[in-house]
Amino acid sequence: MYNTYINKMKAMDEDRTVNLLGALALGLMDSLHQATASLGQGGETPAALITLGVEPGISINQLCQILGLSHPGTVRLIDRLETAGLVERRAGVDGRTIALFLTAAGEAERHQLLAKRRQQLLPAIHCLDETERDQLSHLLEKMLAAMTTDPLRAYALCRLCEEEICPGDRCPVEQQYQQLKQTE
Repeated sequence: MYNTYINKMKAMDEDRTVNLLGALALGLMDSLHQATASLGQGGETPAALITLGVEPGISINQLCQILGLSHPGTVRLIDRLETAGLVERRAGVDGRTIALFLTAAGEAERHQLLAKRRQQLLPAIHCLDETERDQLSHLLEKMLAAMTTDPLRAYALCRLCEEEICPGDRCPVEQQYQQLKQTE
C-alpha cells in the first residue's frame, strides 16, 4: 500500500514537472514571437534568416527541410526575403540548384533578431543565481542532446540559435549529431 502511494506521488511529481516545462516553453515561445514580431518578422522568417547566416549557400530544398515548410512555401518565403533585399540567390554548386545567401541587410537583420531573442530570454534566467544557472545549463545540454535524434532534428533545434555563442565544439546538439553520424 505504501509503495503504491509513493509511486503515485512520483508519477504526480513527474506530471507536474512536465506541466511546468510546458508552461515555461510556451512562455518562452510567446516571448520569442513577440521579439520577432516587433521587428516585423513572423512565421519562419527569423529561422530562415538565422539559418542562412550559419549555413550560407544552402539550397531551398535543405532550407525547407530545416524549417519544416513545403517547397512552395519556402520558395515564397525566399521570394519575400529577396524582394526585401535580405537574401540573394546564386547558382548552386552543381548548376541545378540555387544557393541562398544573406545580403549585408540580411546579416544586419539576423543580428537584430538574435539580439531581440537574447533580450527576451534573459529575464527567464535572471532570477537564478550563478550555481543555479550552471545547473540549468547542464540540464539543458542533457535534454537537448536527448532530443537530437537525427540530422534534420539537429538543424531544427538550432534554427534560432546564436552559433557564435554556442559553437559546434560546445553545442550539445552538434555533439550528439556527430555521435549519431559515427554510429551510421
